[in-house]
Amino acid sequence: MASEAGGMEIEEVAARSPEKIIREWAHPALGIQDYQARHLAYGLGLAGEPFKQAVALVRSLFALYLARDCSLAEINPLVVTKDGRVLALDAKLNFDDNALWRHTAIVALRDVNEEDPLDVEASKYNLNYIKLEGNVGCMVNGAGLAMATMDIVKLAGGAPANFLDVGGGASPEQIENAFRILSSDPGVKAVFINVFGGILRCDRLAAGVIAAIRKLGLRLPVVVRMEGTNVELGKQMLAESGLALTNADDMGDGAKKAVALARG
Repeated sequence: MASEAGGMEIEEVAARSPEKIIREWAHPALGIQDYQARHLAYGLGLAGEPFKQAVALVRSLFALYLARDCSLAEINPLVVTKDGRVLALDAKLNFDDNALWRHTAIVALRDVNEEDPLDVEASKYNLNYIKLEGNVGCMVNGAGLAMATMDIVKLAGGAPANFLDVGGGASPEQIENAFRILSSDPGVKAVFINVFGGILRCDRLAAGVIAAIRKLGLRLPVVVRMEGTNVELGKQMLAESGLALTNADDMGDGAKKAVALARG
């Protein structure tokens, strides 16, 4: 994508004047072609030598995107100097975490002081965690279910405190670490566990939850909704644990109970 009207308010440009944003779709095998790069440069209102430089820059930017396994390669702003040079004054690169093993030089540039401490702690245990601004802590297995859980918490009138995917085969240790990270956030007032037991069996989840709460001395209210493999055994283990856990019949019921407890 390229736009002569680029800048910090590019989202508003997209909403008000979408014709000012030029798009080209690169073939995954063939890459971006010269005619596509020319289309982008022409859309920026360039001509002459700056036009040629912009075409080369587009091709180079796409090559960088592929070579470094980027998920984003952005230049903003791109300027033309008085003497006709096309220069990138600032840039932003995001990288695919799953490909970083191929890019040790990029990994070496990481500065954890620029990251949220809870995000850093979660990354040590291969937990997919993103801190948000709400008060309902969410622990879910599967990214899609995690997104749906956050949506249904909002629908129930609450706000999720995080995105947290413990993964399909979470161990009791990972569940404990997840609880520790959730409870470290002072904004969390209740925890909503929403799990579909497939690879992660419900009895395995229950054992991890019970052990984690006891070990950490967790005092936050916890709502558990589970379905899937060994669900009845998992529910029985939670009921016999002696812990003050709240069971939920489905996602909607769990979200409503978690939101109410967070407010309470």
